[in-house]
Amino acid sequence: MKIEIISIAKKERSTYDPLYKELQKMISRFAKVEDIELFPKDVAKSHTISPEASKLAYTKVLEPYTDGGFNVILHPEGKLVDSFEFSKLLNDRMSLKFFIGGAYGFEDSFLKKGDAVISLSKLTMSHKIAKVVLLEQIYRGFTLINNHPYHK
Repeated sequence: MKIEIISIAKKERSTYDPLYKELQKMISRFAKVEDIELFPKDVAKSHTISPEASKLAYTKVLEPYTDGGFNVILHPEGKLVDSFEFSKLLNDRMSLKFFIGGAYGFEDSFLKKGDAVISLSKLTMSHKIAKVVLLEQIYRGFTLINNHPYHK
């Protein structure tokens, strides 16, 4: 299985990088994870204009990645799922894509491109923390599917 995590984020070194790598290594026995961070000049410029301009810029950047695979959009107003429901997203898929938006969220038109729109929590968290939570839940989901004792 191939999993892509596509986010509106600046490519920069982070104190979270070792944790991302460790979680990706743990997941690697079940799936290959590709972390794609996008923050072109159009997105940066849109942040100086308005939230609406920013959402439009995110859509333009992310939309090409929605072709093929099962698209899961992470959104604060998405469906709250527990780890068991989350694991069902991983089951029997060849390709899975997770989308993490920018600071202003997503346009409604982009949300409609999702096969699932979920929320990781009612809490607001930074994109870097959201990615850690997402990676951990991906690993936890695979351990649930494969009856591995990690989730207990």
